Amino acid sequence: MSLRIGVVTFPGSLDDVDARRAVEVAGHEGVALWHGDHDLRGVDAVVLPGGFSYGDYLRCGAISRFAPVMREVVAGAEQGLPVLGICNGFQILCESHLLPGALVRNQAMRFVCRDQRLRVENAATAWTAAYQDGQEIVVPLKNGEGCYVADEHTLDELEGEGRVVARYLEVNPNGSMRDIAGITNARGNVVGLMPHPEHAVEAGFGPGTDGLGFFTLVEALVG
Repeated sequence: MSLRIGVVTFPGSLDDVDARRAVEVAGHEGVALWHGDHDLRGVDAVVLPGGFSYGDYLRCGAISRFAPVMREVVAGAEQGLPVLGICNGFQILCESHLLPGALVRNQAMRFVCRDQRLRVENAATAWTAAYQDGQEIVVPLKNGEGCYVADEHTLDELEGEGRVVARYLEVNPNGSMRDIAGITNARGNVVGLMPHPEHAVEAGFGPGTDGLGFFTLVEALVG
């Protein structure tokens, strides 16, 4: 069954159109949401796309967390609404305290752009159910502040509860602790991912179609 998946556009978003396209390739309806919206228009799930929201002033995602639409996203997530944050969206989820930890400047202090091999560590979330635990995929990565950091207690908790969603393979491109590329909340409805699966959903464009599974969304896991 087709779902209505909202994609938020913030000032400075780059990949909102690509994310909506990915949603539609996966067979769902992409619904454009604006950072100033005060409602989510009845969508079944929300994607926070990549880019440089509000110019990445202060810290990446630090201003976006105060956008009117984020009040609705946070409230919805707390009630079980599936939310996927990609790159800058991951940063916004951390700044909004929907996910623990933070994304800081890449360890090498340089912007990284490459096709990145990942291992899906948790296929039980609303956003990863199309994969299998341990499945290896390749999706594009592009970030300057993609280094995931957290205190040791938080890292141990994420590992112990199976909340690491994806891990970098072959090379750690940004210095993320424990090679973490993505995490989920305890409920499994909120996922943050630093690489860009929306750029790997159609044959002939990007490294392949490995990213499509993130937008498939199993209806039984929504709501």
